[in-house]
Amino acid sequence: MKRFFIASLVLGIISVISTSGLAQTESRAETLKQIEAKRAELAALEKKLLEPSEADRELYAQFLAQPNTGLIRLLPRETFDRAERMKIRGGGAYYSFVLLTHAYGQGSDIELQQNRLSVGFAGYDYGLMAKAGNGPLDEVNSETPSVRALADYKAAATEADARSEHRRIGAGANIGGVTVRSYLPVELNENYVLRSLNYPDSDVLVVFKVVGKDEDGSVTILWKLLKRYPKPEVARTQQNQN
Repeated sequence: MKRFFIASLVLGIISVISTSGLAQTESRAETLKQIEAKRAELAALEKKLLEPSEADRELYAQFLAQPNTGLIRLLPRETFDRAERMKIRGGGAYYSFVLLTHAYGQGSDIELQQNRLSVGFAGYDYGLMAKAGNGPLDEVNSETPSVRALADYKAAATEADARSEHRRIGAGANIGGVTVRSYLPVELNENYVLRSLNYPDSDVLVVFKVVGKDEDGSVTILWKLLKRYPKPEVARTQQNQN
């Protein structure tokens, strides 16, 4: 009888422990589901914050009906590139005209920071920017002097030259009779032309207009991809090859 009592007691304890462990497992699984749901909800909210207004979409609908065009919003990096504000890498301050994403590090071609737009951010990637007047963006084409200058520019073929060009253009340079830089101040209704070289992934020529600016420093950009060049390649130095 005593043995039977002890055996029953042990089985009871095991049953309680098993039930408790199962409950804890189910509780953890439910918590993980809630975390994933919150992440999805946050991603949706961030996407909404980055979207241009419906009014702007309607206003530029005819332009956006053309191929290789878009309308985006960029957020100022100094305000939003913080974990407590935005989870997307780069805080919504960057954009890739090739991959169509704001996530930094995926072929980013443009950045908004401190009320200026810039190109060329990592390694020996670099780029050129120039102004193109303040008329309709549709009128900025291959005959526009700044577009022609950037279109004819020959990409650096070695890593050393790419880094040298990054420094030269950053300080301001004259190419084809046009003043170019790697960054320019934000000017509402101004047209810009951009050449972005991301080694070894992409080389693009883009024209865009700043069509809106919000109180928080965010800007809305209307853009058109004019040309995609062959993927740029560089001959690396012997030291880097080793």
